[in-house]
Amino acid sequence: MNHSKLSAVAQVFTIKSDHGLSEARYDKIIEWARSILLEGNRLKENFYAAKSMMKPLGLGYQKIDMCHNFCKLYYLENAEITECMTCGHSRYKSRTGRGKTLVAYKKLRYFLITHRLQRLFMSLRTAEHMTWHQAHDVVDGVMVHHSDGEAWKLFNSVHPHFSVESRNVRLGLCTDGFNPFRSFVAPYSCWPVILTVYDLPPRMCMRLEFMFLSTVIAGPSSSGWNIDVCLRPLIDELVQLWSFGALTYDISRKQNFLIRAVLMWTINDFPAYGMLSGWSTHGKLACPYCMENNKAFTLANRVKLFFLTVIVASCHLITDTERTKKISLLVELKKMLHPRVFLVKNWMMLSQSTVTLCLTFNQVSKSFLVLV
Repeated sequence: MNHSKLSAVAQVFTIKSDHGLSEARYDKIIEWARSILLEGNRLKENFYAAKSMMKPLGLGYQKIDMCHNFCKLYYLENAEITECMTCGHSRYKSRTGRGKTLVAYKKLRYFLITHRLQRLFMSLRTAEHMTWHQAHDVVDGVMVHHSDGEAWKLFNSVHPHFSVESRNVRLGLCTDGFNPFRSFVAPYSCWPVILTVYDLPPRMCMRLEFMFLSTVIAGPSSSGWNIDVCLRPLIDELVQLWSFGALTYDISRKQNFLIRAVLMWTINDFPAYGMLSGWSTHGKLACPYCMENNKAFTLANRVKLFFLTVIVASCHLITDTERTKKISLLVELKKMLHPRVFLVKNWMMLSQSTVTLCLTFNQVSKSFLVLV
């Protein structure tokens, strides 16, 4: 016998996930498989039974009702409220027919991360790699891992009580929104929030199996600046892991220890950065590094600000001499540009090569339109 009951169900679950099978198709396949197996086989008869078997492994998620306008979660102290106290919107949809089940307008899916972090130490495949960041050879001036960077070292010096245990976990958070239906005719917003384990070596920490989905924010519209409301369950769990930890068994050392975790970085594009941090990424103070010292300007007969990538996105990475040269280039560009040279629909983010190209076109024709 090559498979146990658990391994068989796990593999069929993997096939269902990889190929996007519906529950009905899953049940049909299991029904056929059971018909060709010996009588008395222990393969679970349908998807519901298989899911009930997998649930104790900690692979499930929590469904949390949420205000239709992203005002609050009906969670913990607000779990019994039926109407939002901020906007007054009802929690549940109106009942139709004879149905007795109350259906919320919007739901948040939250996947607990503590159990998944604990499983990293319960497997021989990963337990020994969780302390690689402290054991690897360090070469002066060469950064091969986040632990070689200044941010990691500064955090260790500020929080020695955390860094003294090499098995404590450092996490990175990344998120972005997309339309899962691939159609602008049916607008829909889905924001997955993913955590990455940075204790692992570089060849492992960016692999798909070590990127943990923690939250799914789905709905017709984006949460926008209220994304912090949706992240409350994750924040509560991270606070719990930072303050109290969780008892975990380390199979590589054959001992229990108290695992703790900290969120070190976030990875996102500029609009998502504004949502997560609360910093407005619009207007003259859009750059969180330059702030009021940026060189943004408004084109003639236009009301929107003009930024160059070399000044905004990379201003904190270049030297003063390089910045002076780039600003001089910007001044020359501003003098030569005709108001109709650029049709600005949003912020224009141009590299130095694009600026040179635009200068060339401007000499040829004053009415040349460059769509950004």
